[in-house]
Amino acid sequence: MRNQPLSRRRFIGSGAGTLAFMGLPRAQAASGLPHHQPTAKRVIYLFQSGGPSHIDLFDRKPSLEKLHGTELPDSVRGGQRVTGMTAGQKQFLVNKPISPVLPRGESGVTIGDLLPYTCKIADEISLIKSVHTEAINHDPGITFINTGSQIPGLPSLGAWCDYGLGSPNPNMPGYVVMLSQGNGKNPGQPIFSRLWGSGFIPSNHQGVQLRGGGAPILYLNDPAGIDRKSRRKMLDDLAALNRIRLEATGDPEIATRNFQYDMAYRMQASAPEITDLRDEPESTFALYGEDARVPGTYAYNCLLARRMAERDVRFIQLFHRGWDQHNSLVAHLGAQCRDTDQASAALVIDLKQRGLLEDTLVVWGGEFGRSVYSQGKLNSGRDHHGRCFSMWLAGGGVKGGVMHGETDDFCYNIVKDPVHIRDLSATVLHCLGINDKRFTFKFQGLNHSPTGVEETHVVHDILA
Repeated sequence: MRNQPLSRRRFIGSGAGTLAFMGLPRAQAASGLPHHQPTAKRVIYLFQSGGPSHIDLFDRKPSLEKLHGTELPDSVRGGQRVTGMTAGQKQFLVNKPISPVLPRGESGVTIGDLLPYTCKIADEISLIKSVHTEAINHDPGITFINTGSQIPGLPSLGAWCDYGLGSPNPNMPGYVVMLSQGNGKNPGQPIFSRLWGSGFIPSNHQGVQLRGGGAPILYLNDPAGIDRKSRRKMLDDLAALNRIRLEATGDPEIATRNFQYDMAYRMQASAPEITDLRDEPESTFALYGEDARVPGTYAYNCLLARRMAERDVRFIQLFHRGWDQHNSLVAHLGAQCRDTDQASAALVIDLKQRGLLEDTLVVWGGEFGRSVYSQGKLNSGRDHHGRCFSMWLAGGGVKGGVMHGETDDFCYNIVKDPVHIRDLSATVLHCLGINDKRFTFKFQGLNHSPTGVEETHVVHDILA
């Protein structure tokens, strides 16, 4: 049976509406947004895929020096679930940090020696040491923190932001994604496109992935013999045909497709300039490191993130694989930190120097942390740990030089100010002027929010 034609209200609600057919940019924000005065205009989310070790990087516990090599007490574990990779171990031996974690800067924010460049921005960041999640394996964990559910299929946080706030730059997508592979665990855990998908939100809000390598965006140039005027005419004619088809079938994806055609047309003029680094001075590469010259590296992607922030891309997300040190802990964790440390800190410094940090929220962290007990012999590796882990934020209305939350002497359980990953997402949205529970999309009879139906708490203690 054929679908009924779209009513005017249903057509506009499909996410693109007549503006897409006319080749015009989408509205700047959904109705009623922002809910309050935002402190951030944009987000750069530096996602460290695999689970960075909070024990070796951020959560300072001098007591672990004496406890090293001793059995983790049953009273600390509390019968909690562990992964199949260590569940059969006969011993759960406490493994101290492989390198010192010490107070840094004037504020005393604790950061490990493995992150010497991040140590230099200690006074710019808010370190949350009490993040937690129910997930203990990678795919449900990374799905949970990015979409608010361990079950695939829901919209990503970036898609929600693009849907709610729109893009200030009509010539670039509101949500851009870049991937890189580290020298830690190689290959790292798979990264699936659904992590930046739009779920039930109209698909024109899904993240647009830039490729690694020499050509981040394919087909930016028209074929020989096609000029801009001809391309515009072709798209207008295609839009007219698609309008007829839309009226006949009622399929909102037709409207979305036309929107994407038009976005691609506008990107042909804007994207080449963003990815052309010839205008960057040598001081930029001294700041980010020489890897920033190499397309597809984490440092290169951090530099592109700054260039996109300058051009008002709303949500920029970097996924960096390799933070999964089940073995070769010392070598692989050190290599992973060398891949990311300089560029992560450089991005914060660069944004601040350009006056962009005050309204750009930078988020750094992964899907969970690592176990205090060793996987295998001491210093061999660490297993997944979701009971507590560390993430940091900077800029965009967040205080610098503060720490929030505390864990026990084993970095195993939270003893003060827990922050669920939904609370973290609620805080990111709050900085953008969005109340997560008032921001909804109706699907299958339910009013869905970015953080689900559970109660959330914005982490006001870290906000300026």
